[in-house]
Amino acid sequence: MNLYSKYFEKYKFSFLIAVCCVAFEAICDLLGPTLMSNIINTGIYQEKLSKVYYWGTLMLMVTGFGACFAITRNILASKVSQRMGADLRYDLFEKIMYFSELGNDKIESGSLITRMTNDTSQVVQFVNGTMRIFLKAPIICIGSIVLASLLNFRLSIIIYCIVAIVAFLIIISMKLSYPRFYKLQKAMDKINSVVQEYLIGVRLVKAFGTYDKETDKFEITNIDLMEKGIATQIIITLVAPLMTLTVGIGTVIVIFIGSRMFPLNIAKPGDITAFTIYMAQILTSLIMITNIFNSFVRTKASTARIKEIFDCEEDFTHSGEIKELNGDVEFRNVTFAYPNGSGIPAIKDLSFSIKSGENLAIIGPTGSGKSTIAWLLLRFYDVNNGQILINGSHIKELSIDSVRNSIAIVPQKPMLFSGTIAENIKWGNKEATDEMLKEAADKAEAGFIEKMQEGLQSNLGSGGVNVSGGQKQRISIARGILRNSSILILDDATSALDAVTEAKVRENLNTKTENQTIITITQRCGTAMFADKILVMDNGEKVGYGTHSELMKNCEMYREIYKTQIESSKEVCNGGTIF
Repeated sequence: MNLYSKYFEKYKFSFLIAVCCVAFEAICDLLGPTLMSNIINTGIYQEKLSKVYYWGTLMLMVTGFGACFAITRNILASKVSQRMGADLRYDLFEKIMYFSELGNDKIESGSLITRMTNDTSQVVQFVNGTMRIFLKAPIICIGSIVLASLLNFRLSIIIYCIVAIVAFLIIISMKLSYPRFYKLQKAMDKINSVVQEYLIGVRLVKAFGTYDKETDKFEITNIDLMEKGIATQIIITLVAPLMTLTVGIGTVIVIFIGSRMFPLNIAKPGDITAFTIYMAQILTSLIMITNIFNSFVRTKASTARIKEIFDCEEDFTHSGEIKELNGDVEFRNVTFAYPNGSGIPAIKDLSFSIKSGENLAIIGPTGSGKSTIAWLLLRFYDVNNGQILINGSHIKELSIDSVRNSIAIVPQKPMLFSGTIAENIKWGNKEATDEMLKEAADKAEAGFIEKMQEGLQSNLGSGGVNVSGGQKQRISIARGILRNSSILILDDATSALDAVTEAKVRENLNTKTENQTIITITQRCGTAMFADKILVMDNGEKVGYGTHSELMKNCEMYREIYKTQIESSKEVCNGGTIF
């Protein structure tokens, strides 16, 4: 497992000490039956009490040393495995943080959670078991066979036959277990995804009363997980008793043949006793070895899933000089289709430019490519053809940190995190003072914050479940304002606000610094018409570009949007205006 080589390298000293402790502990355990044989043969059988005391004392000392070695390797195993698990989880999370959009699309979030928790825990358990038990089992097994052979080679032939049969059972178990364990982990991914989807959409489920549908969906997934779990465990359930039966038959044969050999002076009573103990140790070791291979198979399946994360494509490099960019933006003949999508371009041969300090509105029907422009500007994806320039420089020639540090985005669906309102707004600027937070909240018309019992220090639930949709959007807008970036993108960020509040927010944003460019993505003509320039999109193509008055003259689609949204509203209001 080369994936874990750097972790083993980091903890190799502790690992080596643990291995030595396991080896010495195994030696102590192996000496037990031999010492017991000496107690019987030289002491009890010959009626010499001094020999019983001598070999008995030696046996107690060996057992004591074995206990000390066991304690040491247990402590080391626990520390190393847990630290390695922490390192692995950190590296996985760091990798996920730098996932490209392709990586995010490839592995579902429910599966990522399972891989970071369940699969990582399986690796931790395997490492812990390797240092505590797994290394000991082969030593005990091989050592018991060797020492039993030295005691009586004829009887040891039985052991060889037993071990060969058990080895065959282990190989069969491994071949049958691996595909089942992999499917089990996949089923666990699915059940996590189902639960996660329900928790995210719990209010929608309640609103539509689709409890039965969600319960049925969970039941199907849950039963699938159960069936795959049974299919996985049944292999172990069948193999373990067969192994016990095989070794048990071997022990009976040893006692039977030994009883025949004893009258012929071919075997001593102590030898037969020691052989019986060695057979028990071999049985225990073989069961451990079976568990080792089962654990290895599970860990192999988990490792394959963890490796998929590390093999995912990363976001564009964050290295390079971080430059301060202004708000000049230009698209030159840009064409883009989403990877692994339908192949139909979301943007087709798009060209436009805006100067620093200008306000651009992008309007068009759903699916016209408005939000795609924002994703390309943030370089979540690279264009297929054409160029995007910021501050006159090709976006591919700039470090990704330079690009994203110069842009703030307020999405249509605001994402808030558990914590205080202040902590959520401070995503825009970690060093912001309370005065800066208050100023940003005022510009976002988030006066409701002051009315809350603890103001900016009021706690938000995960996803902002304890505030309304409009309040979420205003907190999100405040976050974008606080960032004070060269380019501010509002992706339908006022969709949950009423016309009056939206107008106030728009007026507050007009007091921005001279060099800040604002790009407003909207479906409302009443929002777009106040921008310096308006880009009209339809089916991924530019169908109009200019001021409101220019578009009213030469863009049929814009006139249709205006007629549908503005003039029809005036008619409803009997000639009044809502702006």
